Amino acid sequence: MNPAIKGLGETVLRVRDLDKMKGFYSNIIGLELIKELPKVALFKIAEGYGGHTQVLGLFAQELPTAFAKDNISSIEPACSSLHHFALEISSDDYLAEKSRLEKAGCEVITAQHNWCHWKSLYVKDPEQNVLELVCYDSAAL
Repeated sequence: MNPAIKGLGETVLRVRDLDKMKGFYSNIIGLELIKELPKVALFKIAEGYGGHTQVLGLFAQELPTAFAKDNISSIEPACSSLHHFALEISSDDYLAEKSRLEKAGCEVITAQHNWCHWKSLYVKDPEQNVLELVCYDSAAL
């Protein structure tokens, strides 16, 4: 383990419909929109390390890539290495979050990962990215 790494600072999704995705992550998931730029929305996930807020970024697909030589003309699941990403929740909130997401019209898949004592809720955002809400559960065996 690298002791210099303190946490996950940011995850960025390249999106087709920024307004629809902003609505999902603010209204359904409940993240706070902390900064909006042309074709970019940044949401606070949690307090991070040393004053760096953990962030979910939504970038319009037509924005340039981080590396000038990348040539991404469209979003294709077969061309992305993203399988899913996870946000941590409290085990006390697990059932309430499941119910809230279902009432919001999300299909919720549940899973128990006994090897690490986790329980998970999986949902898809409007562009079919898989989001996991995960919590530690000492009872998960």
